[in-house]
Amino acid sequence: MAWLQKTDMRYLALAVFCVLSALPQPALAWGQLGHRVIGQIADERVSGRTRAEVLLTLGVEDLAEASTWPDEERSNPASFWQNDANPWHYVTVPDGMTYEEAGAPPEGDAATALARFTQTVRDRNAPAADRALALRFIIHLVGDLHQPLHVGNGTDRGGNDVAVRWFGEETNLHRLWDTQLIESKNLSYTEYARWLGRAIPPQWEIDWWTADPMVWIAESAEIRPSIYPQSADARLSWRYGYYYLPIAERRLQQGGVRLAAYLDWLFSE
Repeated sequence: MAWLQKTDMRYLALAVFCVLSALPQPALAWGQLGHRVIGQIADERVSGRTRAEVLLTLGVEDLAEASTWPDEERSNPASFWQNDANPWHYVTVPDGMTYEEAGAPPEGDAATALARFTQTVRDRNAPAADRALALRFIIHLVGDLHQPLHVGNGTDRGGNDVAVRWFGEETNLHRLWDTQLIESKNLSYTEYARWLGRAIPPQWEIDWWTADPMVWIAESAEIRPSIYPQSADARLSWRYGYYYLPIAERRLQQGGVRLAAYLDWLFSE
């Protein structure tokens, strides 16, 4: 009987997995590579105080490791992850509008989640687990808001409904920007972060150093229209990569600098 119960549980787990796998999957920003690149670039730029605060909050988990955790938990069947947290990875800014004009939906978005989690991290009386969750989300959301298609126009699910072919493979524009475009360099996140980090001139770092999410959102909304292909079911390869990989890499660089700026501001007195 005990063996039968264990077998039944395995079948139940398999059935739940199959059901969840069949559901439409939400978009992920940058994928693991992009988020870790942003985290690594930021880790090399935060102040000593910030590094100590992160260590107190997350232990040995560095910014690159923490950056992907909110995406990894999106398969968690708990209601918090499947319902509450689902809309917090993107914002919607229709063409010709600003985020302030569009506003946040009732369920919230990446901008409102960032503000919420900022309050939690700054609350020294909040439970340690809540502060750790909040800090991981902050690290992740700064990266999300630097991916142009996570500032969606409200018509195509951030490019998920835009079918394209990338070197002959069927995909969509959002997935291309999340992972395929930057993974074409075939670099580890530490290699990529080192290459991109050392290519940031000091003046750019000074110019980019802002902890204001409205600046990041406005930039992504400005970039967004230009990255759409000119034709439906477009066949994209070397030429698209030639023009748009540098833009994606610039957003990774900016995301790393802004994450450092935001964390330094977050933990400032």
